[in-house]
Amino acid sequence: MNYLLGAFKPACNVSIAFADGKSRKQVPLKKENGQTVMVPLFQSQENIVGKISIEPFQGKKIEHNGVKVELLGQIEMYFDRGNFYDFTSLVRELDVPGEIYERKTYPFEFSTVEMPYETYNGVNVRLRYVLKVTISRGYGGSIVEYHDFMVRNYTPPPSINNSIKMEVGIEDCLHIEFEYNKSKYHLKDVIIGKIYFLLVRIKIKNMDLEIRRRESTGAGANTHVETETLAKFELMDGAPVRGESIPIRLFLSPYELTPTHRNINNKFSVKYYLNLVLVDEEDRRYFKQQEITIYRLQETS
Repeated sequence: MNYLLGAFKPACNVSIAFADGKSRKQVPLKKENGQTVMVPLFQSQENIVGKISIEPFQGKKIEHNGVKVELLGQIEMYFDRGNFYDFTSLVRELDVPGEIYERKTYPFEFSTVEMPYETYNGVNVRLRYVLKVTISRGYGGSIVEYHDFMVRNYTPPPSINNSIKMEVGIEDCLHIEFEYNKSKYHLKDVIIGKIYFLLVRIKIKNMDLEIRRRESTGAGANTHVETETLAKFELMDGAPVRGESIPIRLFLSPYELTPTHRNINNKFSVKYYLNLVLVDEEDRRYFKQQEITIYRLQETS
């Protein structure tokens, strides 16, 4: 039965190279097997240009029914793993049916590609962009090769960015007012704010500010919501007094944040919240949550 062993080996080596691969910025991408690989970074409306090489192994020829390359933008829900929803799908036919005896190289180009959503790897969902090369074969199965790349899209600073002011209290026990300087922050921004104690009749032990990410996937009865606390920042340790003001200064750059994603293709959303937590001496916890918008500002090199 030894002659069967070679039947299932791949018949060729397929490689994909981007035209500007040496000069284009490379960024880390975590694969589903947990490994991190470096992949090229693109943004929407860019040209994606390169070459695909197919090299048969020594002494082999490849009979095929055509060669094509596809550029795919896909969303995969982890509770429906393996089923990809394509929101972007472009195809270029590279070769008509025939035979390949030696290394053959095909140039390809996708011009001003619309890539509206960013690459995202979440708790229950991922959004990815791939180049997929297919060598169609009737027998022995088609040969398919994937090549990941990453997309990030940049947003100009918002023209209107109101501060957040809120009052929170428990009647006749506690009355505080908090203020954050903005409601929209870029990924490397600083949250600056103040907390005023107008009335304090319960003994506050400590106060923290948390950054929370809430990822919601699916719709209706099948909605899955995952909340992660990404950062916890102690604002105060000890009891405040009436009239006291506590400053807030929280740098966002140390944390692995993404931009806010709102209803991406009716599949998922990612929102961020500032959560103020007060704990009294009896370990009762008081919360006040406020949504903020996070966006990606163009990086200056």
